[in-house]
Amino acid sequence: MPVSVFDLFSIGIGPSSSHTVGPMRAGSAFASLVAGAPVATVDVHLYGSLASTGHGHGTLGAVVAGLMGSDPETVDPDALARDLDALEDSGSLRLASGAAVPFRPADIVLHPLTMLPRHPNAMRLRALDASGRTLAEETYYSIGGGFITTDSDGGVAESAIPVDDTVPHPFSSGAELLAACTAHGLRVSEVALANETATRSAEAVRSGLLRIHGVMESCVARSVQRSGVLPGGLTVRRRAANWFEQLTRDDPDHDPLFAMEWVNLVAMAVNEENATGGRVVTAPTNGAAGIIPAVLHYALTYVPDVTAAERDDAVVRFLLTAGAIGSIYKERASISGAEVGCQGEVGSAASMAAAGLAEVLGGTPEQVENAAEIAMEHNLGLTCDPIGGLVQIPCIERNAIAANKAINAARMALRGDGVHHVSLDQVVETMRQTGADMSTKYKETAMGGLAVNVPLC
Repeated sequence: MPVSVFDLFSIGIGPSSSHTVGPMRAGSAFASLVAGAPVATVDVHLYGSLASTGHGHGTLGAVVAGLMGSDPETVDPDALARDLDALEDSGSLRLASGAAVPFRPADIVLHPLTMLPRHPNAMRLRALDASGRTLAEETYYSIGGGFITTDSDGGVAESAIPVDDTVPHPFSSGAELLAACTAHGLRVSEVALANETATRSAEAVRSGLLRIHGVMESCVARSVQRSGVLPGGLTVRRRAANWFEQLTRDDPDHDPLFAMEWVNLVAMAVNEENATGGRVVTAPTNGAAGIIPAVLHYALTYVPDVTAAERDDAVVRFLLTAGAIGSIYKERASISGAEVGCQGEVGSAASMAAAGLAEVLGGTPEQVENAAEIAMEHNLGLTCDPIGGLVQIPCIERNAIAANKAINAARMALRGDGVHHVSLDQVVETMRQTGADMSTKYKETAMGGLAVNVPLC
C-alpha cells in the first residue's frame, strides 16, 4: 500500500527527522499515554544512533519538548529554545497533561553501544508514581522521516496518515506502479493523485501540496537573510546569504548558465536552516531536505514549458510523483540514515526529485522510473558519517551535489525511451542490502569516516 505523500512531506523542525521530529512525536505520544495518571517521575533512555549523535541532533531537547506537548509542525523553534533553558534552570518538567515532575535533559540516560533489535534509533520511556510503581512504559523507534513505531503497535508507523485499503491503484514497487500507469493510461502523478483522493478531496490534496511548497520557499527566504555560524561548536559559516547576494547581483535575469549555482544555493539554504533547528519540510528526511526544493526551483525557473500559469500544476505534479517514488523506498527498503546510511536519505531524495523533474519535463512513466533509478544507482553505498554528530558536514554540501545529480538523472532518462538494464526495484533492493551490509560506524553514529578523520577544532 503506497505511503501518503503527506507522510513523506511533513512540516517540522531541524536538524533531523529521525533524531528530532521522531523523538518529539514519541515524547508527545507518551505524554498522552500517561495523561491523568499520578506521575511523579519520568525516565528516558536513548539507544544506538539516538544516543551516539543525540546531542548534535537535538534529540534530548526534542524528547522533552514532546513530553511538554510540543508538535513538530506547530512548535515555535525560538520559543522551544527558551522553554528548554527555563527547564534547565528550574529542573521541573511540566507534562502535556499538566503534571510537574523533577527532570532536566541531562537526566536522559544514553546507551550509544546498545542496539535494540527492531531499529538502531530507539528510546524507552517510563512513568512512575510516588511509590516507585511503574505506571506506563513504552519503547519507541524513530524509523526515518519522522515516522515512529512502538513495540506494541505491530509495526505500524504511528505518524502515518491512514490510507484506505480501497485505493484505486495500490502499488508497492516500481513494476506495480508502471503496470498501473499502463493499465489505465495514466501518468505517475495521476496514479498518485487518484490514490490520495481516496482519503481527501482533490482540492485538499492540491492545497496541501501547495502549502508544503510554500513552507519550502519560506525556508529558503529566511535562510538567505541569515549569516554568522551554525550552532554546535564546529563554527561552520553560513554561506547561503552571501551566495544569494552575489547571484542576485551577477544573474538578475536567471540566465540558464547560472542554473547550477542557484540549485546549489537553494539546497544549501534549506540545510543551513535545518542545521539551526529552523522550520523545514521533511523531504523525505531532514538531512536530505534541500534536494527536492532545489530541483523543484530548477523546474519552475528553467523549464520553458512550466509557465507562470502552469506553476501550481507543476508543483503538484512534481510532488505527487516524488511522493510515489518515495513510498516505494519507504515500503521496500528504508529512508533512515541510522539503518542504511545516507543512501537512504540523500539517495532516496535524489531519486524522488529526479522522478518529479522527469514528470514535469513531460517524461513517460517509463522515463520517470528510469530517472529515479539512475539517481539512486549513483548514490549506492553513501555513508552517514556526520562530523560531531551534527547535520552540517558533509550533509549541507551533499544536498547540493545530490540535487544536481537528480537533474542530470532526469535529463539522461529523457534522452532515452525508458528501456534500461537496471530497474528501480532492483536498485531499491540493492540499496537495502548494501545498508544491511554497511558497518554500523557509517550509519549515523559519528564513529567512522569523516566523523573520526576530521579533527573537531
